[in-house]
Amino acid sequence: MQIRVFPSGPIETNAYLLTDPDRGEAVLVDAPGEIWEQVRPVLESEGCRLVALWLTHGHWDHMQGAAEIVRETGARVLAHKADRALFERPEIMAAFLGEDLKLEPVAVDDWLEGSERFTALGTSVEVRHVPGHCPGNVLFYLPGVGNGVALVGDALFAGSVGRTDLPGGDFAMLERAIRSQIYTMPDTTVVLPGHGPPTTVGAERAGNPYVSG
Repeated sequence: MQIRVFPSGPIETNAYLLTDPDRGEAVLVDAPGEIWEQVRPVLESEGCRLVALWLTHGHWDHMQGAAEIVRETGARVLAHKADRALFERPEIMAAFLGEDLKLEPVAVDDWLEGSERFTALGTSVEVRHVPGHCPGNVLFYLPGVGNGVALVGDALFAGSVGRTDLPGGDFAMLERAIRSQIYTMPDTTVVLPGHGPPTTVGAERAGNPYVSG
């Protein structure tokens, strides 16, 4: 499996493309604006079909390109049920921000609880619920990839955490979730956040100024 990052959209939101050319399959994690134009050439060059779109949460910058992705690929969409309103009625976020974001609703195929375990691209995947940035933020943990990889959405960043001043945000909840759902992973686990560079669980547990281990 190969993991590529595509910063995309107006605020450089990270989308991650997981490809397995041997299987001819790929998974996309999050769908910022214009992402399809970036990932399509990679899928074509590697002979991969996009089989799933995993959405870490329902904020506009992570789902702006999701409806297009589904139309173009038929990918199965996974997202947490606590953000259902944001996926089905994106005008909620647009109204809060006071902007015309031109968002389309996203049809989610599988609503997550946050405790699922399944196999994708030949590797095990564990879903963990990490609310606080928003009610439905989840991470996708792939323990068998390298030293372990966690795609965490906007819960945790290198040296920072997700903002909690948006609707449904709660810093105390985010702090608890980071400690119980992220800092319980091995220190060597690579953390792939929704914005900015990668980090590791150990680095954040030892030095994150907002939530220490």
